[in-house]
Amino acid sequence: MRKLYALLLLIGMTLFAGNYAIAQDEAAAQDTASTEQVEEAAPADEEVAAAPTMEEGVPQMSGYQMIIKYFIDGSWQWMTPVLICLIIGLAYCIERIITLSIASTNTDKLLSRIDEKLKGGDLEGAREVCKATPGPTASILFEGLKNVAKGPESVEKAMVSYGGVQMGLLERGLVWISLFIALAPMLGFMGTVIGMIQAFDKIEAVGDMSPTVVAGGIKVALLTTVFGLITAIILQIFYNYIISKIDFIVNKMEDASIALVDVLVENNVFKH
Repeated sequence: MRKLYALLLLIGMTLFAGNYAIAQDEAAAQDTASTEQVEEAAPADEEVAAAPTMEEGVPQMSGYQMIIKYFIDGSWQWMTPVLICLIIGLAYCIERIITLSIASTNTDKLLSRIDEKLKGGDLEGAREVCKATPGPTASILFEGLKNVAKGPESVEKAMVSYGGVQMGLLERGLVWISLFIALAPMLGFMGTVIGMIQAFDKIEAVGDMSPTVVAGGIKVALLTTVFGLITAIILQIFYNYIISKIDFIVNKMEDASIALVDVLVENNVFKH
């Protein structure tokens, strides 16, 4: 999984670097085109030259282009850590979603196959069915079948104990996702505070409260907050989905554990 994290991080940074370069090239091309248009329109009357500019307006940008533009306009010192939080957080989310999808098991079908083996008196065959089935539910049932000779209480205790182990494996990595959910907005707020401090420093240096003096610092401050919140929202959605997926798997494990004991009792396995 470390290779997956590294690959996703590399892809994310590469895409960002490419989009950054493209956006800069487009901005330079637009500036050049605007300069040429101004030079061509210079001899004309001011009112006549202003009319087409107002009618044509600024070229419309797609949502993706707008995000890239605002990301570039923000301070890279604070935008880059937020981007890293998003990329690494998404890597953990994707890894958990893939793992939990693999861990999902059709418990009804698994119990049916175990019941068939036990009806034929093939306890070892029932264990092989569990070993051949991927997922934590099959592993827990296998632990229970291993302790059949010690009685029903031992079977239940073994499944409960091993269920705790599987629960920990299912929740692995969630602490890091929650960390990035909390860290991204904090980095954004820190960028906001730094941007406001810079804006007030400019006011103090110039001695004037002109909007043009403080606009740049305030813009950077607000952009860092926006991107930090967007990152937290995206990761929070994935986090809640993962939690619901884990709860679903855990409920299935508990139901399967209870059903296995009933199957063992029905087939008189404990009397052998």
